[in-house]
Amino acid sequence: MAMRVVFPADYFQVRQPDGAFVDQAAAFAAHGWGVSTFAFDGDRVFRPALVPGETVLYRGWMLDSAGYRAFVDAVEGAGARVLTSLDAYLAAHHLPRWAPLLADVTPETVCFTDLGDLPERLAALGWDGFFVKDFVKSLKTGAGSRITRPDQIGELLARMVHFRGQIEGGVCVRRVKALDPASEVRFFVRAGRAFGAEGAAVPDLVRDVAGRIASPFFSVDVARRADGVWRVVEVGDGQVSDLVGWTPAQFMAVWEGGPG
Repeated sequence: MAMRVVFPADYFQVRQPDGAFVDQAAAFAAHGWGVSTFAFDGDRVFRPALVPGETVLYRGWMLDSAGYRAFVDAVEGAGARVLTSLDAYLAAHHLPRWAPLLADVTPETVCFTDLGDLPERLAALGWDGFFVKDFVKSLKTGAGSRITRPDQIGELLARMVHFRGQIEGGVCVRRVKALDPASEVRFFVRAGRAFGAEGAAVPDLVRDVAGRIASPFFSVDVARRADGVWRVVEVGDGQVSDLVGWTPAQFMAVWEGGPG
């Protein structure tokens, strides 16, 4: 199966990948992959052009559902196919898709698409603390995404809109649990097989999660509780997940059938 990876184009040099992805593009090219750019904010052209019949992996910035649908349409319009369908993309990218599948191994999560009466609904949960996200991301600026009182939700959502420009999908609240942030680590799952950076041992929890998400390529972040038990912190589409704790060379091992 011929494979090609597509990166967002640099705004000024559309034949070059955005600067954040230059090292990754070089790693894929060194391993014989076709590498193209796509001008999301320009003429929406692949450079070089896709080859009909090949399979495309996207590596780039997060796309909302409409943006990813448009990318899939562009790939298919060129006679190629995406590795990750829109439905598979959302299966890992949108928290309401994956959280119910992992309810036994991740903090309690409740999602809302109707944002009316949120303070009352949060109060009814009876939690001591809330970690607030939209369907994809938390707020990492200012006071962050954690609140301790339901009446703080309105101010937090206003900050999310201000700094992020939108609330994607709806709002998800996660019950705050004591997890050791220093223990958090990212794994990637390809075709149901989990990989750790530099061949790191993969916890049984991650191997279990690898079989629960209907996506050919996704990331899993885990951290330990005080009692040493691993819990899932986050799941994400592998195409838009940062290489946290990984080098581009280690990331390539995921695609070479490296250790996992």
